[in-house]
Amino acid sequence: MRFTYRIKLDTGTYDSDFTQTVEMNEAFFDTKECQVVNLYPEYTFEQFEGFGGAVTEAAAYNYSLMSPEQKRQLIHTYFSPEEMNYRLVRVHMDSCDASLGLYEAVSDPEDTELKSFSFSRTEKYILPMLRDIQAERKGDLQLMLSPWSPPAFMKTNGQRCHGGKLKPEYRAMWAAILCRYIKEFQARGFQVQRISIQNEPNATQIWDSCRYTAEEEKVFLRDFLWPEMQRQGLGEVEVFIWDHNKERLFERVRDTVDDSTKGMVAGAAFHWYSGDHFENMDLVKRLYPHMKLILSESCLEYRIIEGNAIEEAGLRLCHEYVQDLSHGTQAFYDWNLLLDERGGPNHVNNLCHAAFLYHTKTGELMPQKILDYLSALSRAVRPGSRRILFSSFSDRFEVAAFRTGDREVTALVLNRSDKLSPINLRMHGKGGAAILPPKTLGVFVVEE
Repeated sequence: MRFTYRIKLDTGTYDSDFTQTVEMNEAFFDTKECQVVNLYPEYTFEQFEGFGGAVTEAAAYNYSLMSPEQKRQLIHTYFSPEEMNYRLVRVHMDSCDASLGLYEAVSDPEDTELKSFSFSRTEKYILPMLRDIQAERKGDLQLMLSPWSPPAFMKTNGQRCHGGKLKPEYRAMWAAILCRYIKEFQARGFQVQRISIQNEPNATQIWDSCRYTAEEEKVFLRDFLWPEMQRQGLGEVEVFIWDHNKERLFERVRDTVDDSTKGMVAGAAFHWYSGDHFENMDLVKRLYPHMKLILSESCLEYRIIEGNAIEEAGLRLCHEYVQDLSHGTQAFYDWNLLLDERGGPNHVNNLCHAAFLYHTKTGELMPQKILDYLSALSRAVRPGSRRILFSSFSDRFEVAAFRTGDREVTALVLNRSDKLSPINLRMHGKGGAAILPPKTLGVFVVEE
């Protein structure tokens, strides 16, 4: 038995990949008690579905500006099975903050038959990028659709932005519009795997937003959205609740999922912006084992993180990724797949970082450091992998471990400390040693 481990070394002037193979044996652990990571692949849990990201209007607009060669580079890097193997994409229904401006498919309150429904904004930039991704994936592409706000006329505040709530008299019409969006994508050959009911329902934002209490989300799902989906033959599309930060994840599941809704709710989606709260994931897994958990959005916001702090923030984001995987997330969606040199466009200037930036003045496509983390994770944990048990010697060395093949086990080990450290990897009573540099993600692949 042996393991191979891979790290990316930062020499200060360039990055280089380092790979080493280590033979594992029983004698090695006769005296080794410290710096140990134990793997227990005989205990497997939920199946991982894959990685992906968001094709927003901002991402797709930047994509439209690029050369054919740059487009091929971006799509191949993200979506090729030989590269990062992304297979999941999140798309907003109507506008979001990462749009060129406000828009909605229906603006006429009298149009209950949706005759004025317009898909033109989605068709202009988003669909061309999705078609290129679909071609790269050879059809193996799954969409998640999420609304940021109902149309302004449906809101208690009369506008798409600044929160507000969905007026009760428009619940049925809004459910029909969401179903119409699903149908429009399906009619163009895209598979819609899932939707969320509302992006960030506990936030009043200066951009497109709408607030729902748990009771309001439950009533809308149970009495309006779910029945409309059944009427329109969309029962195979998964419905996810919450789609907001983890600090209230368990409470939202507890207050929304009951005997009247549990057959309707496939899972809960979450974001990373309010801190760790991995215990909330554990609570959901323990008390609602049938529920899927998915990370539906994460990014670095420039209004919070600036300048040279971006790399340190990237390490914190990698911590989020590893821990989410370790605590049972089954699907991963990065936020914008592509942004411009400023982190936009964004109609309220909520500028963000992305793994690829495109410089609109120089025409340069610029991969970012965070791409290294995403690439390492997505190459290591492939669709179909199953989480396994492990134990680790320190909370400064964070671990997620998976059965990634019939005779293959993969461990992700993130060294968050400032010190070079030995790692003694142990499985089935055999072990071997490796060295993990500070602030580095190591990928350990054990061949049984």
